[in-house]
Amino acid sequence: MLLTLLWVGTVTRALPLMSGSGAWERAAATGERALALARGRGSDPAAARAYDAHEQELRRSLELARRYSFVAPRAGRVLLATGVIGVALLIVGTSRVAGHLSRQLSRPLDQLVRWTALVQAGQPLPDEPEPRGAPEFRTLRQRMRTMSRELAEGRARALEAERAEAFRETARRVAHELKNPLTPIRFAVERLRRDATPAQAEAVEVLAAETARLEAMARSFAQFGRLPDGPAADVDLGDLARWAVATSVPEQLEGRVEVADDVPLVHGHYDALARALNNVLLNAVEACAPGGRVTVRVQRARCPAVPGDAVELAVHDTGVGIAPELLARIWDPYVTQKAHGTGLGLAIARQTVQAHGGIVDAVSAVGRGTEVRFILPVGGAGATPGRLPSADPRHDAPARDAAVPPPLATRTIA
Repeated sequence: MLLTLLWVGTVTRALPLMSGSGAWERAAATGERALALARGRGSDPAAARAYDAHEQELRRSLELARRYSFVAPRAGRVLLATGVIGVALLIVGTSRVAGHLSRQLSRPLDQLVRWTALVQAGQPLPDEPEPRGAPEFRTLRQRMRTMSRELAEGRARALEAERAEAFRETARRVAHELKNPLTPIRFAVERLRRDATPAQAEAVEVLAAETARLEAMARSFAQFGRLPDGPAADVDLGDLARWAVATSVPEQLEGRVEVADDVPLVHGHYDALARALNNVLLNAVEACAPGGRVTVRVQRARCPAVPGDAVELAVHDTGVGIAPELLARIWDPYVTQKAHGTGLGLAIARQTVQAHGGIVDAVSAVGRGTEVRFILPVGGAGATPGRLPSADPRHDAPARDAAVPPPLATRTIA
């Protein structure tokens, strides 16, 4: 603005000096007097025409000089007004652009600052419209959402690990406290059975049955209280499934095993996996009415939650099914619908699969049956106590369309 005003002032003062209008006025006056004297002395017609032409040229030049003198001062004021208006428009445009840029920066930054407070408090990020801003803010928002989701999953895994460890510690203590009195109780029941009178026989049998139930409960607590231990080895899940169906499915039910031809071996603990499968098969058998069917399927699987090659071990029954509101809780310890159940069967199965680096999944429809799936990595993750790959059952469910089942070899075991 200062340079513009200085330039306009300089031009306004310099133009009248450069125009020469005063000199042209004086030249016109002296020329008219000289022409008057020359005409008074008389001359030929050619000289008179030259005088007239010179006089007209003087008048034309004087007119142009007067016009220039009239325009020059006003041109300076016009230039000054134009400069002021231009500077004002520049200021307005600059302020508008600056305000727009400020909003483009401040609004996304305010949202990101608010999101950091939510992440710090462990709260989920809101699903709100994104304010306008640079494309980098969109990338930053996406990264923050990913970070928030991963932090929430990490917190859930940590809480579930602590919760599972507390459950296991409680189970170990309960198993220990149950085992101590059960041994002398069992011996006492055996002595009573030998010496009991006919009137006491029924009471003794009740004591024996309840003692056996407590021993089974103690074994369940002991199994849940420890993770698979010992050296791992290659396990053929197809042979494991055939053995489990042959020993666990009664004659009044149809037991079927479907094993794909190209199923690889899984590196893990045979006994622990056998117990996990037997716990699931026991639930499937108890859910089926006579004439029902229990199918065990073993095949390759692809699952984003399990890196590398994996094997799917699925148990499907045609039983009563599980209500949707109860399906999410079937993996929790001490949750059972059985009158004499401990609620540890599926919890032990889930613990075993997770200790091998796998995940569990269950789908069910009331009146049409239930399917429980184990997804186990081929290489195995080993059994590391206190470190389970997944904690939230909602994150344990793999994408069903991710598995590409190969051709199955079907075998029915009556």
